[in-house]
Amino acid sequence: MTQAQVAQGQDPLLAVRDVSVVFGGIVALNGVSFEMKKGHILGLIGPNGAGKTTLFNCLSRLYQPTTGDILMEGKSILNRQPSQIAAAGIGRTFQNVALFPRLTVRDNIRIGGHSRTKSDIISDALKLPWVRSEEHDLNIKVDEILTYLDLHDVADREVAGLPFGTQKRVELGRALATEPKILLLDEPAGGLNHEEVYSLGDLIRRVRDERDITVLLVEHHMGLVMSIADHVVALNFGKKLAEGTPAAVQSDPDVIKAYLGSKDA
Repeated sequence: MTQAQVAQGQDPLLAVRDVSVVFGGIVALNGVSFEMKKGHILGLIGPNGAGKTTLFNCLSRLYQPTTGDILMEGKSILNRQPSQIAAAGIGRTFQNVALFPRLTVRDNIRIGGHSRTKSDIISDALKLPWVRSEEHDLNIKVDEILTYLDLHDVADREVAGLPFGTQKRVELGRALATEPKILLLDEPAGGLNHEEVYSLGDLIRRVRDERDITVLLVEHHMGLVMSIADHVVALNFGKKLAEGTPAAVQSDPDVIKAYLGSKDA
């Protein structure tokens, strides 16, 4: 039984409730609502300016909604600071890779893992036994992620000199190191070739199935979204345009007109 099948009948892991965001009179999101079941891959689609990244920034607490609420496991996340989001179980990658270019692959992934440690500057300086134990466990976790994402061969190289597709995997590794319940993937296929996109789809499914992580995917690559998503939400001009299975959304006349292009185009 797949994670998506298990999710049927469960309460939502994430619930977006009537979220609106207004910037200086410009409505970026207008009353958007949807739910995510645990174990699902949800695809969020829409043309440029539809509000997808704005919604992601609300979920990761970079933006504060003007109205509405966002619930994770039934509790609002809107009282959390961005620095507290990883601890809440939300990990994220970015459309433009946001790594530390002069650090190694290993150290970039370690940074994600540090969000789950309890050490502080004083404890680190004193090298207390529990800090050493925590660092040992983190090193094991980082090595496991390096192996999982086939990054061991480049583990000690600076990120800046690596191909873009490899950098994308490093960013995913950093997000996995936060041990998320929900993984937000912002345009993960951007800049990848056809073969890399195909491999990415397999990897996202593996992450969901093998690591028990629910995935919210913002992506322009329709082939990728429609091949791996259990559920799709389409936005346009800040409003929810359609919602349902990939097949239902792909055939929705409003979605075809607004995003996929009409047959006459």
